[in-house]
Amino acid sequence: MTKKTIFYTIVHVVCWVLVAMPPVVFVPQHIPQDAITYLIRLSLPAFMCLVFYINYFLLVPRFFVAKKFRPFIIFNAVIIIALSLCMHELTEVMHQREILAGWTPPRDVPSQPWFGLTVFVLRNVLSLSLSAVVATLLLLAMRWQKAEDGRREMEMQKADAELANLRNQIKPHFLLNTLNNIYALISFNQEKAQKAVLSLSSLLRQMLYGGQDNVVTLKEEAEFIRNYIDLMSLRIGKNVKLDVDINIPERSDVMIAPFIIISLVENAFKHGVCMTKPSFISIKLCSDGDTITCEIRNSNHPKSSADKSGHGIGLSLVAKRLVLSYPGKYEWTKGVDKDNDTYISKLIIYDTKLRNNR
Repeated sequence: MTKKTIFYTIVHVVCWVLVAMPPVVFVPQHIPQDAITYLIRLSLPAFMCLVFYINYFLLVPRFFVAKKFRPFIIFNAVIIIALSLCMHELTEVMHQREILAGWTPPRDVPSQPWFGLTVFVLRNVLSLSLSAVVATLLLLAMRWQKAEDGRREMEMQKADAELANLRNQIKPHFLLNTLNNIYALISFNQEKAQKAVLSLSSLLRQMLYGGQDNVVTLKEEAEFIRNYIDLMSLRIGKNVKLDVDINIPERSDVMIAPFIIISLVENAFKHGVCMTKPSFISIKLCSDGDTITCEIRNSNHPKSSADKSGHGIGLSLVAKRLVLSYPGKYEWTKGVDKDNDTYISKLIIYDTKLRNNR
């Protein structure tokens, strides 16, 4: 028996105890009440319980859910009317026993037999009908909740699959651009190219063993970014001003989806560096434990049609990854400031626990 089943069982028991208490507790204190009288008083809650579970386990699943409303109504009508009449007879027996014990009926109650029959049958019919309605609504609500949980689980599994697919796309895209950079470096400085290969091996180690899950620590991602910046610094010339400010608390346990920020940094080096014109890249990454902020500014040197380094899919993958990992929990503004021809990308992540970190 699961914890959920135990919880539902306890809730049912408590509810029926509360339903059964008023007929037993609120009785005339001056009239002797024997065991048979108490049992008769418990018959209405017992009949309500019987109608409830007949509907809950049998009539609702077999007829109502299957949209067979006619047999559902007929069976309920027969059961409720039969139990209401039975309850009426038991109530008459209880009143006779109370009269013999000294109870005097109120004088303002009409003495006609049909009046008492009508009142008690209507009261019992309404009570038992309410029990059937509650059972129907409860079971339908539970079935809807179960279907909703299944739908959400399917969405989560689909999101996990898409995240894994996007991560696998980002890695080759990142590696392709890096190899292109090393290839260009080999042509004019073999010593720097050798250092670049060593830096790349460190990056590949982190990519292979540090990004297998949907989440890594922000410290790991920051170290990955530093290694990448060191690799790119071997290629850029003296005309490029590079400013890096990474401010993460030493004991920070903030988590982040991998390969998001590195793609933004890669984009800055790709479109912010020109070998023949003054260029700059400013990278700021910080966290206060609840949010992650990454702001990157770079000179705007759009890639020409002749430039074949990469395929321009990095930012589109980042956008998809953000939607899947942080739905409604991030702000990403990007674009060119035309006043000073600067490309600005600012990302703020408000949910550092990650929805997909399961």
